[in-house]
Amino acid sequence: MPSTHVSLHFHLVFSTKERRPLIADAWRDRLHAYLGGALHAIQAMPLAIGGTADHVHLLVGLRATHRLAEVLREIKGASSRWVHETIGAPGFSWQDGYGAFTVSGEGLEEVRRYIGAQEAHHRVVTFQEEYLSFLQRHGVEFDERYLW
Repeated sequence: MPSTHVSLHFHLVFSTKERRPLIADAWRDRLHAYLGGALHAIQAMPLAIGGTADHVHLLVGLRATHRLAEVLREIKGASSRWVHETIGAPGFSWQDGYGAFTVSGEGLEEVRRYIGAQEAHHRVVTFQEEYLSFLQRHGVEFDERYLW
């Protein structure tokens, strides 16, 4: 084939250090917008960004040349610096790890709606319950001793 065609979509999830509620309502939308800009800067496509005070969800389209770990390192680092420099929250940091789950083209709209409904979703489900559900549904092996 003379061209390369890929559909690489990921549902990314990562939390604040120790899942502390550090993302204030007053600047949460600005953080989400900044994350979208950070993705654009590395030529990734933000499709949806949402979350609560202790974690974020991103639906992202990646290029064939992207390396997932590098994408996460870049956007987490850039957004953490932004929070320190722009918001002035010196205690802010992201947890080291992350969740990355593939999404088919047919599943994009469902994940987009899910990310958009995070506030309502987390009135009844904790982040830990949600994340365990993701791991189990996607068949990801884990040792709960090292999960949190």
